[in-house]
Order: sequence, then C-alpha cells, then structure tokens
Amino acid sequence: MNSFQRKSLYAALAGAGALGMTATANAVSVNPNGLGQVLIYPYYTVNADAAGNAYNSLLSVVNTSSSAKAVKVRFLEGRNSREVLDFNLFLSKFDVWTAGIIPSSSGGARVVTADNSCTIPVNSSLKAGVDFVNFAYVGDGGGDGLDRTKEGYVEIIEMAAYTSTNCTSIVVTHANGTNNIPPCQSAKHPLSDNSAKSDASSAGGGLFGGITLINVGSGTAYTEEAVALNRFNMIAGSALYFNAGSVSPTLEFSGPKESVVYEGQDNDTASGGTVFNVDGTIRRQKNFSFAFDDSVYWASWEGPECLNAATGLPIVGGCLPADAVSAVLMHNQVINEFVLDAATKSGTDWVITFPTKRFYVGNGTGSAVKLFQKNFNKTAFSCDDVLINIFDREERTVTTPQSFSPPTPGAAPTALCYEANVLTFNNTNVLGSKNLQSLSTGFADGWLDIHLSSGTSLVNYHKLVNNHTVHVFNVTSGAGSGTFTWQGLPVIGFAVQSFTNGTLVVSGTNVLANYGGNFAHRYATVIN
Repeated sequence: MNSFQRKSLYAALAGAGALGMTATANAVSVNPNGLGQVLIYPYYTVNADAAGNAYNSLLSVVNTSSSAKAVKVRFLEGRNSREVLDFNLFLSKFDVWTAGIIPSSSGGARVVTADNSCTIPVNSSLKAGVDFVNFAYVGDGGGDGLDRTKEGYVEIIEMAAYTSTNCTSIVVTHANGTNNIPPCQSAKHPLSDNSAKSDASSAGGGLFGGITLINVGSGTAYTEEAVALNRFNMIAGSALYFNAGSVSPTLEFSGPKESVVYEGQDNDTASGGTVFNVDGTIRRQKNFSFAFDDSVYWASWEGPECLNAATGLPIVGGCLPADAVSAVLMHNQVINEFVLDAATKSGTDWVITFPTKRFYVGNGTGSAVKLFQKNFNKTAFSCDDVLINIFDREERTVTTPQSFSPPTPGAAPTALCYEANVLTFNNTNVLGSKNLQSLSTGFADGWLDIHLSSGTSLVNYHKLVNNHTVHVFNVTSGAGSGTFTWQGLPVIGFAVQSFTNGTLVVSGTNVLANYGGNFAHRYATVIN
C-alpha cells in the first residue's frame, strides 16, 4: 500500500472514530488476516484430470482460541449450490481438525477423517467414510447423478463457544481422554445436541483453514485459503447452535444485519470511464487504480434501511437475510494471470465461486429475485453475463469480442453459469472440472480482467442497493450518509497453473516432473 493509500485509510478510520463508529464492532466483514467465525473454502474436487488421475481435497480447520467451539461443517455441490452433507464438529481449545474429500465407489464423493475430534453424529462414521448425497438437488434440472457431488465448496460456521469448566468443553477436550482422544459420547455426561445447546455461549471467532487439491497420479498439488468472515454473529448472549441434521445455520444467519467494507476506488477519469451501448449494456468499462479515494462503508440491511426514504415502501427486491454477507464479498472485477507456454505444456484454470448465490436464485425460468441475473433451470442453468478484457505480457489486447465455450443456450458469449465455476484457458482443464467454460486465446501468457457489474442503471441485477444509514468516510469528503450501490457480485476464488518438464532425466531414467502454482484472485470493489 503506497503512502497516499495509507494516509487516506488512516483518515477514513479517524473519521469513523470521530462519528462514533462503534457500530462497526458488530458488523460482519472479511478479515484480511484470515481469522474469523465463518470460513468459506472456495473449491473442492475429486474429479480426474485429462490423464485420468483423480484429485483428493485435503481440508483443515484450526481453532486458535482458548475456548472449545461447535461448528457446522457443510459441503455444497458446485452447480446449483445444494447441500450434499453436513454435521456438527466440536473443536477443543487450540485444536486442529483434518479430513479428506475423496472419490466414492458410488460415483460421487465422500469425506473421511482420521481425526479424533468429537462430532455429532459420532466420529466413528466419519472415520469409516461418509458418502455425499443428492437429496437436495434431485429434480432441479441440473442432473440427478451423484457425479455432481464431485466438485463444490465448503462452509464452516461457528455456532457456539464453551467455557473451560462446562460439561461440553470437558468432554470434547483431547487432554481429558485416554491417549489424547476426547471422551465425546462415551463420557459420564455424554456429548449430545441437548447438552451442547444448553452449555453454549456466543461465538468468539479465531478460526482459519485451507484445502490442498492433491493429485498423486499427476504429481501436483494446489492450495487455497478459506475466506474468513469476522463478527458474523455479534448478538449478545445469542449462540447459533442447531442440532445435527438441521440445515441451519447458513450464511443468512449473520446478526445484526450489518456490514463494513473497505473500498479503494479510482478517481482518475482520463481513461474515459465506462462506455455504454444504446441498449444500456456495457461496451467498455474503466479499470480502477485504487489511488486516493479510500473509504469505509458501514451499512445496515434490516429495518428502516430496507425502505425507500421518500415513499416508505420496500426497496425493489427488499432486504434479504444474506445481504450483509453478500455485501462484504461484493467485487466489481476479478483479476488474475494465465500461463499457456507450449514449452512447459502449461495450463491455467480459474475458480470463481459465488457463495451466496443460492439465496437469490430460484428454480425455473425468469429472473432471480435480485443481485443475480437468472433462475436455475436445466436448459441454461443460471447464467450471469460478464465482460472480459484480456492482455498478454506486453500489454497487447484483442479488439474482437471474446466468448466462452461451450456456449450456454440463451446466455451472453461470456457468462458464468454455476455457483462454483471453473474457467479454463484453451481447454487445458487442469482441475478436470465438469462445471467448466473455456476461453480461447492466442496469447501464451498474460492476464485477464472479468467485470461483474451490469454497468448500467437500466437493470437491477449485479448490484446491491442500500437506501439508508450508510456512512462513508474518506480523506476528501469526510463522512456522509445516503443511498449507495455495491457493484458486481459476491465472489471468491483463485487460479491454478500447471507446468510439465518432459525432459528431466535422473540416472538415465525419465522422471515425473510436474509442477503447480496457485494464486489468489485480485479484485476491484466499487461502491457508489
């Protein structure tokens, strides 16, 4: 961060303090330090690559706090974000839980662990391995087969914390058992949903985690960090404990419904800004340089804030329970690199996941209720039109319109149609995804910029509008309130790059020489 950015951010924070922004202490946010009450893992896969070698996804979650915790572990398939498995996990203080998502003989995926941490249902079932199921998506039009469970993403939501002296904390603590195996359900006062609920205190945060996508047969591995949401549940004395078997809590359960976002926005109009076609669609959109206008935006997404100040009527689309979490994940642009060198047989895939899409998109034809563009159906899935700019490493670009393949019926040439999307370059398909679209390019290397904003006031999608009680602080304008719009879509993800050295010889023998790298996406955040 350059000195101008630091100074403007400090000024913004000073302005926030001057106006009593203690409200931000209760607002959900993305923690750039990676610790939080909620973890969202952008992608898991057990698909096979082009050589037929299957991936395993190795997951970990770490409790850095001195309190035991109950968390909901949820796996969601990537096409329409339907749940394929969940359970309640109990982490003792300073505990780590690990598991593997692996191919199942059923044709889908399953989760298995060698970890001794307590769970409900009992841990012995997870040690044997539990298959993912298709109950939640049968009949939605995206395919009923278990193969849909082979890729998706993961949520871990802290439901409760436990003081060191209560029964739940004692029975889930490793040191209180034999050979550091916690007593769990075999204790004198066995672990149960009832006891876990009655002992529960409010969540405290301090979780972090990640996934390694490992392909032993191909000799590659890619890592990803979970996105951490801080202050997800800050309602005093209110734990979020739900029994095992319940699909709650979800990302809709943040409380209070408040968000806080830091935005770096360009104030340079030399590029000409955004240019529109006559039908209101975007033709060219400026890039943001994050120079001087650094702001902190606090917003409430419930109560009077959901009403039109002039008419008293609800804002179009209303406030929905997931809006606060969507707001902190909103980005106008996704930016990253690609490598397609022929000499190293390189390939690149981007994972682009929309973790709150399921709360806005219904099943059938027509438009989504808000934010996203279309409902999910078997003909066209649920596609959101995007704009792309591609460059090589020498700043050359293309003037002809770009398109993804295969084309989706009824969608724009460049559209993202799933909840966990994989965009591959030149069909290299590093991750072996089935939720796949490919971008063809003649550039061997370079970078891509995906614009998620609708870029026009003529449509209501790809934006979140907050009509009231939004406070803005920056070095140029101080503090204010009014109606503001979060542009783009709630998105997380990363890129992977593969490299192959086919000429490495050791002691006269050709050896496997595959390499991989992974890179977090960069984003632009636009609130105006």
